Amino acid sequence: MPPRLTPRKFFLTFLVVIGVTLLVGSKFNFSYFSNGTKSHHLDSKNNNGVEDLTQQGLEEEKEEIKNEELLEDEKEPSNPPEKAYFFTGGTLYPTKTKGPARLFPEQADGDRIVDQLMYVPEDYQGYDTPEKTILLYSGLGSWGQKGGSGTFHQCPVSRCSLTADRSRAADADAILFKDHVALPGVDRPMNQAWILYHLECPYHTQSVKIPDSINWTATYRRDSDIVAPYERWTYFDPEVKQQVQNKDYSVNKTKKVAWFVSNCGARNNRLQYARELGKYIEVDIYGGCGSFKCPRSDDKKCFTILESDYKFYLAFENSNCRDYITEKMFVNGLGHDILPIVMGARPEDYQKSAPEGSYIHVDEFSGPEELAAYLHRLDNDNTLYNSYFKWKGTGEFINTYFWCRLCAMLHSPQVPRHYEDVNDWWRGPGICTTKSWRNAEFV
Repeated sequence: MPPRLTPRKFFLTFLVVIGVTLLVGSKFNFSYFSNGTKSHHLDSKNNNGVEDLTQQGLEEEKEEIKNEELLEDEKEPSNPPEKAYFFTGGTLYPTKTKGPARLFPEQADGDRIVDQLMYVPEDYQGYDTPEKTILLYSGLGSWGQKGGSGTFHQCPVSRCSLTADRSRAADADAILFKDHVALPGVDRPMNQAWILYHLECPYHTQSVKIPDSINWTATYRRDSDIVAPYERWTYFDPEVKQQVQNKDYSVNKTKKVAWFVSNCGARNNRLQYARELGKYIEVDIYGGCGSFKCPRSDDKKCFTILESDYKFYLAFENSNCRDYITEKMFVNGLGHDILPIVMGARPEDYQKSAPEGSYIHVDEFSGPEELAAYLHRLDNDNTLYNSYFKWKGTGEFINTYFWCRLCAMLHSPQVPRHYEDVNDWWRGPGICTTKSWRNAEFV
């Protein structure tokens, strides 16, 4: 016969059943609401230990969530995107390019340098691909290169070789002319590319005697077929062009403007501009055109003085020509903790070539007096001055691998092309001016 259930046992059993029911129900409610509001609303009107059991369940739930969050924090951060091979430490190499190429000016806007660096023809078969021969008509020494294929060994497209043997003019795939063009004196193969390379601006280069003989150009100009700039700034992430700096770039800088210059007769009257600027703000001119000395043989010392003592540097080119931006801006200026003031290329050229917000262009002002007033403002406002350095750390000046790009382009599907008049393209109206770009009639 089953044991008799006394009133006392019945009452205790009833309390236990009720307590367990409420505890399970409360935990269900918490779990249900935790997906959204994480509601902690529970019935607290229980007695005889039921409220304690409910609270214990709630604490256990909290502890479980806390442990999950700790585990989440301990997870290793995701790896940053792999950098392309042309960045320092980059390991990402291109694969075969599918779809339309973006190599020549008519195929894509801009300098196309990155597109060329990442180009591999779809039919490229490595060592099974026939080698392209490039004749350096001015000799290997003028390029600092050796003959053979060694120059291209680390290139994504490497099946090219260099030669200075002019007897190869009849069968080379390309002839590269540096600074001036000399006729080879042999019949020219139908698919041979004549390439004109210029490092200097039009004022310091010769005209081509047969202006329709050039197929490709290789210059600092962004509309060249192979853009060969003095330096090429590239962002790690095109969406991140500025970042907070943990450094005050104005600290201990007691002097205003410096300039290192030896050519006192430039066509753009930069010396006259600097001297006029000196009437309104301190300008220290080092070299043959000024009264301050720092030997060029000790560049390191000169740039230490520049970086530690001065807030501004005159990165003035010797000519005002489209896209003509040299080491004066990139190395002397942006390569050091100083704010460059630029003259040379058009304002829009600097915007395309330099890090955002990294310089001051003289043509942003009506003249030296107005520029000086703004420099005084920057000198007295450290926050505003430091805002010109927010580009640091967002990218780097990359190796543009000229020879790799040239090789890749020679292996691309060839379409007949040549300049009707390369002299007009290189030195025609609107390319250079002896005036400010603000006052140039053709702008």
